[in-house]
Parts: sequence; structure tokens; C-alpha cells
Amino acid sequence: MATTVNSAFDEFNKDSVNLCSDRTSKANSSRDWLWGQLNKLDSKEDLNFPFKYEDKHIKFGSFARKTKIRELDDIDLMFCLTANGATYTLSGSTYYINTPNAGNRLKNLSDNDILNSRKVVNKLKSALSEIEHYKSAELHSRGEAATLSLQTYEWVFDIVPCFYTDTGLYLIPDCNGNWKATDPRIDQNLVTETNQNHKGRLLQLIRTLKYWNRHNSCCTIGSYLFEQIVINFTKSKTELSEWVDFNIRDFFNYLSTYIYYSVSDPKGIQGDLNNLTYDQKKSISDKAKWAYNKAVEAITAETNEEDQEKAINKWREIFGNKFPKYE
Repeated sequence: MATTVNSAFDEFNKDSVNLCSDRTSKANSSRDWLWGQLNKLDSKEDLNFPFKYEDKHIKFGSFARKTKIRELDDIDLMFCLTANGATYTLSGSTYYINTPNAGNRLKNLSDNDILNSRKVVNKLKSALSEIEHYKSAELHSRGEAATLSLQTYEWVFDIVPCFYTDTGLYLIPDCNGNWKATDPRIDQNLVTETNQNHKGRLLQLIRTLKYWNRHNSCCTIGSYLFEQIVINFTKSKTELSEWVDFNIRDFFNYLSTYIYYSVSDPKGIQGDLNNLTYDQKKSISDKAKWAYNKAVEAITAETNEEDQEKAINKWREIFGNKFPKYE
């Protein structure tokens, strides 16, 4: 229940959008504990696990960027391994890790002196059974990670094995047995800097709009692509309004047009992130136009008509029944 649009959004974000603070704190603690367990794998007798490169491990993904919305289902980690004498070559966009001069721990996971990323992920998956409180481990659907379930948490950990290169990029499994480049630090820095440049208003805007994208959009946009679209929208403005409803209204207007445009990978690796079909783009554009018109009606009711109840009801049409009712 709420008496103003501002209090309605505050309540909505607190009760339905943002992760619960106690679970976030517990998740951070569990992630830190897991790092310690993973770092012990290369010292386990008879496990023959590749040696870690502890200084280059990375926390990444929406939980690390603070753009995750409830419920917390997964936490992403990049677990860095040392090359141990291996080198790499690049052909097109595919990286090959060459192991003729590497130690046996990598040689054992190689085919004809080429490190097989599938074998590395499978080695990680099997090694996770050595982790305390282990429940199960599976291969991630994309083949890039091992997904670890622990007995005491409702979330899983997606653990991506990786190597750090002399160019500053990371190499991760490419699902075909070889490797591809990435650098999630660029994504993290982009979110952090854009948020700071807009007085800390970006993170909540992303989370609130992610809720709309997941629950009330006709065609759900992938989380990473959607974040980048919101960031691009934010960067197109001199500043974000202190009123979140004004920003949401303006975003819907932006999305209705720019969903048809290319969305460049900020890392300069993947090219155009927007691989939606024309029909999907049109469906999203039409829904965004509808949401924009409803948002205009809501803001008009709030500012011109001074009718908070009508305004809140309009926002409920956009965000659904979990948006608070007028009290």
C-alpha cells in the first residue's frame, strides 16, 4: 500500500525487485568461502587439478555488478588457472592453447598438444565433489562453466575456468573445445562509472526495468543485452532525473526506437549484441510504446491532476499486480 508514486516505487523495489539485504550478505560470504575451497583444489592429493592463478580470479555477472533482481538464483565466478608453460595462438576469433611445453596437469587435458576446454570444464566439474557441503555439480547449458550446488544455499555458483593473457584479456571455454576472449572488468567499470556519473541512479533504474523486462514484456530481452540498452539510454541523457518514474517513462520511449538499432559490445569482442529477429524487435517496440503512453498518463495524473491514486494504478498496469496499490 502507498499514498504517493514515489513511495509506491520505493516499496515495489524493496519488496519485489531488489535482492533482500540479508540474502545478499549471505551470498557474499558464501562466495568468499567458496573461493577458499576452490583455491585448495590444486593441492588435493591425486586430484591432479591445474594450478590456480589466484590474483586473477574475477567476480562477474549481474550479482557482482549489483544489477541482479530477485530471486537470487546464480552467482558467477571466473576461476583463473596458470598457463604452466602453455602458449596461445589466435585464428579468427578462436583461441588455441598449445601445451607441448606445459606441465602434465594441462597436458592431461589436451588433444594433440591443444588444451581441450571441454576437458577443463569437466575436470572442474568432477573436482567440485571435493568441496565441503557439496550437493551436486552439472555442466552449464552453454558449456562454458560448471554449475555447483551446495547443501545450504538456494543459489548455485556458475564457475568458469579461464586463463589470463599478456594482452590483458581472459580466455574462457567457447563450447567447441577451444577458447574465446572476454574481459568482464570492462562491463563492471562501465556500470560503475555510468552510475557515478548519474549520481548513483543507474543501478536502481536497471533493476526496476529488468523487472518489467522479465515479467511484463511480451518478448524478454536477454539480461546482458538489456543492461547495455539501459546504459546506452542513460549515456544519451545529460543526467538522470531524481524521479525514477520520469526516467522509466523516457526509457520506454527510447526502447521503442532503439531496439531496432545495433548494440555494440563495450568490450569490443562480440560486435553487435542485438541478435533479436525483426519480429521480436517489433514486438518489443510495440510493448515499449504502450508502456510509454501509460507512463505519460501516470505522470500526467500525478503532476497535472494531482491524483496519486490514478497515477499509481497506471503504474500497476505497466508493472503488474506486485506494484503496490494506493492506500
